[in-house]
Amino acid sequence: QVQLVESGGGLVQAGGSLRLSCAASGRTFSRYAMGWFRQAPGKEREFVGAISWSGGSTYYADSVKGRFTISRDNARNTAYLQMNTLKPEDTAVYYCAAKLWGNGRSTLPDEYNDWGQGTQVTVSS
Repeated sequence: QVQLVESGGGLVQAGGSLRLSCAASGRTFSRYAMGWFRQAPGKEREFVGAISWSGGSTYYADSVKGRFTISRDNARNTAYLQMNTLKPEDTAVYYCAAKLWGNGRSTLPDEYNDWGQGTQVTVSS
């Protein structure tokens, strides 16, 4: 099990950028693939992207491909979601999640073992 804490959310104008961080506890962070999801009011939780346990593979939803980048620093037990060219439709609570030995291709929330509490991202038009 790993405990996750997201940070870096906030209010930004359309076209702007934000970088979210997901800090993990414990010494086994490098065994986990990390996924990012988001949930807007009244909508289901949506896959954003994921990175494999090694960091060698990433996968993104079509809606964010080319604008968002996921990375990880296993020495710092932290995963990142760099969001550029933000749009109002990106407004949501963003969650990071961990999947043991994941290959970074898991897109369903049920595939992940542990979740953070979420951080709000609001993009104004």
